[in-house]
Amino acid sequence: MSQASDGMKLAAYSAGTEAAPRTESTTVAEARRQMEICNACRYCEGYCAVFPAMAMRRAFSEGDLTHLANLCHNCKGCFHSCQYAPPHPFGVNIPATFATIRQESYAEYAVPRAMGRLFERNGTVVAGISALALTLVLLLVVALQDPSVLWSAQTGTGAFFRVIPYTVMVNLASLTFGWAIVAMILSSWRYWRGTAPRSRLPLSGPAVAEATMDVVLLRNLGGGGHGCNDLDDGFAQKRRWLHQAMAGGFLLCFAATSVGTVYHHILGWFSPHPFWSLPVQLGTWGGVLLCIGAAGLLYVKAVTDPAPVARRLLGGEVAMLALLFLIGATGLLLLAVRHTGAMGITLALHLGLVLAFFLVLPYSKMMHAPFRALALLRNAMEKRR
Repeated sequence: MSQASDGMKLAAYSAGTEAAPRTESTTVAEARRQMEICNACRYCEGYCAVFPAMAMRRAFSEGDLTHLANLCHNCKGCFHSCQYAPPHPFGVNIPATFATIRQESYAEYAVPRAMGRLFERNGTVVAGISALALTLVLLLVVALQDPSVLWSAQTGTGAFFRVIPYTVMVNLASLTFGWAIVAMILSSWRYWRGTAPRSRLPLSGPAVAEATMDVVLLRNLGGGGHGCNDLDDGFAQKRRWLHQAMAGGFLLCFAATSVGTVYHHILGWFSPHPFWSLPVQLGTWGGVLLCIGAAGLLYVKAVTDPAPVARRLLGGEVAMLALLFLIGATGLLLLAVRHTGAMGITLALHLGLVLAFFLVLPYSKMMHAPFRALALLRNAMEKRR
């Protein structure tokens, strides 16, 4: 094909001659226009998982575009290498467009459906619920607990539970976290059904293994292998390392809670445990990694090139990272003051933040984790079709 015909084809794609269904958002229609330009160009075909998946398609349904958007890890390599990126008239900006579609997909598949509206001003929602949960826990602890217990040093077996009874702590956490997990599973099921292709894809062991390794290694945060373009067109692995630190912190904190549960219910060993015990060590290093990951990602978002960023989504992302950092920081602070008179109020602060996290979990940027994992699984299945 000649350069002239290439230009005519791209111009036709840019014009958006194909009408979009009425139910589609303007972002979906814009994403289709940009994907058709990319599918004609294919300069970025080897950059990440998105473009090989794009090349399998000649047309892009709304489900396909939602799948590709969640397969995107926002490395921004395509933006900095694209000859049709702004200020070119075609205005191709895949990272910003796909980020908006991802946010729309979280709202579209939220359970219950009405809760999807919380994504419209997610920064305000996350900050507001965090403030309310924190205030409520602090007020209840101060109002209901004997000051001589709350403000004095509590040591020995069951010290934490003298401030907040074990049944209250466990039941409240179980109810909120349990609902968060149920809502995330149901939302993920709706996402899978909503983005599934018409022809059934075979689920195989190798596809599951590949997707699992992609999730564990965060392979696609390496872009085409060199890293992400966080600040400019230079490659770096910072986001990949910071995400791995955060994921590792989550797993270690979950492991600490699980081991502590075994200690409490099976072995009869009640917290607070010695510093060198397994649950304390797991929780300590989990908190450290969580703080490093959250603070590092906040810094990256503050200094990153704004051109390929969907700025209206930044508030929700910053609010969630700040909440995660505060959870890790107050957990470490609780470890430091647990044998002093500051333990009671610090425990209330920490548990209030954890409660807020459980409440907003299915209605925040954290939904990118299950949706992206399912997108990676579908991609691995498509490659074996």
